[in-house]
Amino acid sequence: MNLKSLIHFYMLRNFLYGSLLFLIVGCGASKKRAMAEEPRKITVEASDESTGDSDEISPEDGIKKNDFETADTQVLADSIVNTALAFSGTRYKYGGVTKKGMDCSGLVYVAFGEQHIALPRISYQMAEQGKPIKLKKVAKGDLLFFRTAKRSKRISHVGLVVSVDGDDIKFVHSTTSRGVIVSSLREGYWNHAFVKATRIL
Repeated sequence: MNLKSLIHFYMLRNFLYGSLLFLIVGCGASKKRAMAEEPRKITVEASDESTGDSDEISPEDGIKKNDFETADTQVLADSIVNTALAFSGTRYKYGGVTKKGMDCSGLVYVAFGEQHIALPRISYQMAEQGKPIKLKKVAKGDLLFFRTAKRSKRISHVGLVVSVDGDDIKFVHSTTSRGVIVSSLREGYWNHAFVKATRIL
């Protein structure tokens, strides 16, 4: 092979290598560009397994729907109780529902109403709402009902449970003598007048 043929051979080989390299890089770039221009398609397939009625959300954390419901109820109870306690010291006024004057059912009516829970305006009608519960099951946000009139069997007073410490149940209510205060169900008068407890939440 003479020098001229050898030079021609090397030039042809370099040209072929260059062309091949250009094609490889060019295809890669156009592929990436095409991939970038095409919208990603995501396919979600439903599981064949039935979820059933289980409360379980995740087997790893063991959290249940009921846990969330309990937490929501506690937050709601806290808000209702805080609204009622904000009226502490307000004087008693029959039919009152403001800081200028408040009666017992008005206090509960307003506290629940702030959370968009409608209750009857009168204590004996409130007593027909919710679910009756035993005293040992009473919790913050529950209602306590009393008969304060000696000659009547009708419920005439209501209080809102603010705390439970063992068998010491404290409730906020509006009394004719002292206005809006917190009392204990251990107190003789209220213990004797107590009729029932109900749960609205």
